[in-house]
Amino acid sequence: MNTDHRVERLEAELKRHLESRLELADQRLLEAMQYAVLNGGKRLRPLLVYATGQALDLDEALLDAPACAVELIHCYSLVHDDLPAMDDDALRRGRPTAHLAFDEATAILAGDALQALAFQILGAGARSDHERIGRLAMVAELAVACGAAGMAGGQAKDLAMEHQKPDRSAVETMFRLKTGALIRASVIMPAALAPTLPRTQMQALRDFGEHIGLAFQIRDDLLDIEGETEVIGKQAGADQALGKASWPALFGIEAARERINELDAQARAALEKVGGDTSALHAMADYLLNRQA
Repeated sequence: MNTDHRVERLEAELKRHLESRLELADQRLLEAMQYAVLNGGKRLRPLLVYATGQALDLDEALLDAPACAVELIHCYSLVHDDLPAMDDDALRRGRPTAHLAFDEATAILAGDALQALAFQILGAGARSDHERIGRLAMVAELAVACGAAGMAGGQAKDLAMEHQKPDRSAVETMFRLKTGALIRASVIMPAALAPTLPRTQMQALRDFGEHIGLAFQIRDDLLDIEGETEVIGKQAGADQALGKASWPALFGIEAARERINELDAQARAALEKVGGDTSALHAMADYLLNRQA
């Protein structure tokens, strides 16, 4: 999967937003924001934005804002997830977590500011009425994905499930919120720029996002058990140490692999209904569900 040009495009846009728009920001806060974002992340969610745009035959320039916004939301969530009151992690993307590289208060504020910047980017700068209407819909989609009915709500459920033995349905519901909602939004947001897209194709994209979002988190749980710290960029075994509701730990490693394969098949079936050039979405599914880090 050759995504180099899209990653380069995104990195340039992220750097521009984290420099040109923040001249008046506190310097230490700005440095913490840049530390949390400009650090070699895999950029999987923005790549899903661009891949969906390819399937819908959208100009990449229209996709830069949602691609940046979803990555900033993801980065803010990592900063907050790593805090001592949450998962208390010391390593992120192979480097000390933000609260250790700076301090806890600065990390909290950096996460807050990254979330605000995401919506600032998405809400401003439209070049036409068509794009402005589409961006408004994307703001709503992203807000749901990262709020109480999405990522934040999923994280709350995750914390509540520590040292418990929830059933599979409860764990998968938590995964769909904590991780899947933002992945689904990455796939759905570009459709706001294609208002004539048939409802069946819109639902197919939503189904694809749902399936790969859940499979992605199960794969992440497997990596926590089987991966190496130096490869995955965070402390291996951290979930088990915290008593997290890990899919393979609760229901078995082989069963986890089978569930990923099942979800992968469902995601591919959904893509068959999307139409257009879905090659990049297929390639993203390959990577997301078979990655080693």
